[in-house]
Amino acid sequence: MSATETLAARLEPMGELRRSEVLARHTTFGIGGPADLFLTVRSAESLARATNAAHDAGVPVFVLGSGSNILVADAGIRGLVLDNRARAEAHDDLVIRVESGASFAAFARKMCRAGLDGLTWAVGIPGTIGGAVVYNAGAYGGCLADVLRRVRLQLPGDGDQWVDAADLGMVYRGSAFTRGQVGGKAVLEAELTLSAGDARTLLAQAAAFDEKRLTAQPRGRNAGSTFKNPPESPAWKLIEAVGMRGMQRGEAAISEKHCNFFVNEGNATAADVAWLIAEAQRRVNEQFGVTLEREVEFVGAW
Repeated sequence: MSATETLAARLEPMGELRRSEVLARHTTFGIGGPADLFLTVRSAESLARATNAAHDAGVPVFVLGSGSNILVADAGIRGLVLDNRARAEAHDDLVIRVESGASFAAFARKMCRAGLDGLTWAVGIPGTIGGAVVYNAGAYGGCLADVLRRVRLQLPGDGDQWVDAADLGMVYRGSAFTRGQVGGKAVLEAELTLSAGDARTLLAQAAAFDEKRLTAQPRGRNAGSTFKNPPESPAWKLIEAVGMRGMQRGEAAISEKHCNFFVNEGNATAADVAWLIAEAQRRVNEQFGVTLEREVEFVGAW
């Protein structure tokens, strides 16, 4: 029996297990080939057990949140993909503990309704709490690092550990996770410290952010901002300046509405999106000497 099949036998009691699950069904891009194994987990404890099982079997594991901010290869992902739906919360006055599979946008809006300030900027950000930790999600001058207190990490085969936010090296759209310094450790929970606010005021601010986002950003299937904004200029201005607004490759395109959003207009392939991304990087570097750094992560068997 292969390592994957041995692992599958261990995972069966832990949640809903599927084989060769097409990941296009689970990404905001609507793009991505099959996962060898795909397990839905609904608690931090189940996430930890499944992560440990994969480690013991020597099978690679990828934790999938809402499927935003990633481009999954057409060949899919080898090993185990964990569909993280762990969403429990615990409140202690202004300190909130939330499991990593919770929707970041929904959680932020809930905090506004509860009169807890610190996350109004996040009401439109796709993704999960876990993903927000990994990428230090941010918008409109705010970021998760502003309110993050600590995170609980699963250490494969070695229990779990609370790590202070100050030790995660959080920077603009990045952290120790994105730099490969926290390999193999899954985010189980995050603990945030918010401040007291007025629910009406916070919801009004959230509505203003909603309107701003809807006005500026395209709807439909995309992974969010494709590139980080370099110090020299917003990424969209550089991409527009090199003549790529609206450019297509197959059924992938650079949005006419916002040049830092790459969209799936039908049955786009990951390869076509990747070509557009590389072409934008090449042209911007040649014309302006600026290196565009991807915010969207390439995942799977490229």
